[in-house]
Amino acid sequence: MDEMRATLKDAWPYQKDKMKLPVEDLETAIPFYETVMGFRVVSRSDAPFKSATIERNDMQLGLAENGGDPTQDGCFFEVDDVEKAFAELKTNGFDKENPDFDYQKYGETKWKVFFVVAPDGLCFCYGERQN
Repeated sequence: MDEMRATLKDAWPYQKDKMKLPVEDLETAIPFYETVMGFRVVSRSDAPFKSATIERNDMQLGLAENGGDPTQDGCFFEVDDVEKAFAELKTNGFDKENPDFDYQKYGETKWKVFFVVAPDGLCFCYGERQN
């Protein structure tokens, strides 16, 4: 495993299904996930609409031209190290200078987080559990 890569441990969708995240144009969307976010395409489908399954650290997401609004969806990623995750994104070409780390609490768990908005409009929150 590459020392520079953060590990994505889990993902929770903002809406209903992390396997049906809406994108307007699948072919335009995929390069950002491969190049910047470090996913790889593991399968594609044309029915019932164009979609692709992408994977990283044995965790899968689905991108789909399903008519949904990408600006209203995305995922929360649990990572082992948010600083490493941001550094990796920047190394891969993410054009945000400052991660704007924030602390958020969900239930009893405190998270150190930052946000990534993909060019397709989907928003991803990277979070590391804090003690």
